[in-house]
Amino acid sequence: MSANHTIADFRRIAEEFWPAATAESWDRVGLVSGGDASPLRRVLLAVDAVAATVDEALDWEADLLFTHHPLLLRGVHSVAEDTSKGALLTRLIRGECALLSAHTNADAPAGESPM
Repeated sequence: MSANHTIADFRRIAEEFWPAATAESWDRVGLVSGGDASPLRRVLLAVDAVAATVDEALDWEADLLFTHHPLLLRGVHSVAEDTSKGALLTRLIRGECALLSAHTNADAPAGESPM
């Protein structure tokens, strides 16, 4: 992608392929961190946002980590750095790498229910 693209451009394309409205009601898909106006040059695809994929995204200077499984699926009461999820989010934010997920909305072909 060129420097003229933004996170919003990627989100529009993702929404065409995997509309958020088709996600299961319990699911949490979409943008977790980052902003639509941020430039987009590199995207790292991963199944999960875990230490290894966050490391890879930051080492690669990715602007977006696009995952299948949402990092924040259940209620979150803190994103303190001494928690595993808080530490991952903090690293992504400080590294200027957005986080986006498509989960149950990406599990089935267009027009078909994932279950």
